[in-house]
Amino acid sequence: MAYFLFVDESGQDQQESPCEVLAGVAIRDNTLWPFIRKIHHAELDCFGMRYSAGARELKASKLLKRKVFRHAALATFASEAERRDLAKEVLERGSGAVPREYAALAQCKLEFTRRLLRLCTEHRCTLFASIIPKQAPRSAIADFLRKDYSYLFERFFYFLDDKRAVHPAGIIVFDELEKSRSHILIGQMDFYFKNTRRGIERSELVIPEPFFVHSDLSSGIQIADIMAYLLSWGYYKTPGATTPARPELEEFAKVAAALAYTKAKPQKVSGLTVIRDLRPASEKG
Repeated sequence: MAYFLFVDESGQDQQESPCEVLAGVAIRDNTLWPFIRKIHHAELDCFGMRYSAGARELKASKLLKRKVFRHAALATFASEAERRDLAKEVLERGSGAVPREYAALAQCKLEFTRRLLRLCTEHRCTLFASIIPKQAPRSAIADFLRKDYSYLFERFFYFLDDKRAVHPAGIIVFDELEKSRSHILIGQMDFYFKNTRRGIERSELVIPEPFFVHSDLSSGIQIADIMAYLLSWGYYKTPGATTPARPELEEFAKVAAALAYTKAKPQKVSGLTVIRDLRPASEKG
């Protein structure tokens, strides 16, 4: 038995987002294809066509940006069929939409996101994430695997360790980075899994060499993108805040967060980890 961990990130540009998120979604091998087929069916039901066909991706920045919520409030529709037909026309035409058509497409995007999250729950997808506040100090050492990655792998290892009786294997799949960044990450992972005590232990269950795929060709990566975005904007709260950065996303983020891994024994460990300082102990003085 194997579990794929699809990994993507949000907020790495450190611009508007209140935090960076490195998110991983674990899906069992024999569940993956039925899950992907249902996602495709959900696209057809919501948009009248495959939204992700061709050059479009199921990216959170397209499905859930602020403008989508504004457009969704512009009109109501007599039926889902009317809304779906208008959304399909917009997607096929590509430009020149009127407000009512924008409203239809926006509502379809939000409905699809709800269905996608329900499918994640039904297929027992498990969420892991490292959440880093924008103001968190960062390490000046580039040779070692960053804490957000090591924490993510640690939680994934705990998840696999819970299933040792069925001999699980963990396969990590990343969104393809710029090639030099990919080489750096591979080197950091190689050192971590071969030369650190914890990495060597975790390599018993997590295959240390990752796969890199184009996000527009991988449904799993697109789901990880959506999860990272929701945690960044709709889940994380800066100190003193009573709501996330974008309250309209909280509905979706709560469903996503409910998918998070939890280890109860010997001590409780959450699959969602807030890391307030990325520096190793040697740099903290």
